[in-house]
Amino acid sequence: MGRDLQKRKRRSSRPTIRQPSSTLRSKRLLNPLGNDLVAKNWNKKETTTQNYRRLGLVSRLKAPTGGVEPNLASQKLQGRATKPVDPFAISRPTGAVISEVRVERDENGKIIRVLDGSKRKKENPLNDPLNDLDSDEDEDEDEDEDEEEEVEEWGGIDDGDNTKVVAQLEEEANRPVIKKPRTLPKREVEWLQSLVDKYGDDTKAMSRDRKLNPMQQTEADIARRIKKWRSSSA
Repeated sequence: MGRDLQKRKRRSSRPTIRQPSSTLRSKRLLNPLGNDLVAKNWNKKETTTQNYRRLGLVSRLKAPTGGVEPNLASQKLQGRATKPVDPFAISRPTGAVISEVRVERDENGKIIRVLDGSKRKKENPLNDPLNDLDSDEDEDEDEDEDEEEEVEEWGGIDDGDNTKVVAQLEEEANRPVIKKPRTLPKREVEWLQSLVDKYGDDTKAMSRDRKLNPMQQTEADIARRIKKWRSSSA
């Protein structure tokens, strides 16, 4: 039965209609429309999300249609054997500043005092343990003056390193738009010119002329069009 039906289809003169396959539609290369800068830097071998991430843009898709691209670097780190974290371990200081100073030692080699330290030690005749935490008014004023000299002017929130495409898009968005005056079409100007040549400023007679005014434009509409035409041509 099936073979006879297939033979009948082959002998028929009716053209075969093929439905578009969803797989072919999904494999179709994307052609970005809209902005020229995005279209020039678009890579057709990458997905939309990959292109937007590379250009430094944010995509507003409705919902993810597939899986998330795996991070190969994180997978390599997960495969390595790591040591257990000791909560009582003391980490080494990072960014420590190493400097040289002159010190005075006794006969046994112990340091008695620092001769030219970066910070002058305050006198403490009563051996007060909180002496280093206290500060005089003069020292506070000196510190305030030093801080005022070191303070830089705030330049706003830094959004990070933008890509070259983002900088070009921002420059294009901040470019002022030049407003162009709107002009009447050429055929409309010829039509108004014929009405003015025949009737002058009598817009009432223009509206009643069935030959020159076949669309039955009203008197007020014709007057408005003539005013706009004269203002644009002036």
